[in-house]
Amino acid sequence: MNILVAIIAIVAIILLFTGGFVQSLNFLLWVGIVLLVIALIVWLLRFLGGKKTV
Repeated sequence: MNILVAIIAIVAIILLFTGGFVQSLNFLLWVGIVLLVIALIVWLLRFLGGKKTV
């Protein structure tokens, strides 16, 4: 019975950490998408701005 409780506790701790990592990764995914959109807007402004260095 003690082994079963230990296994359940270990699984619970693993699921707790996994849930935290998934939420963190989800947040970082949205941050990455926002940064990608900002980079695309800056690139388009430079491309369409007409500043050409030779």
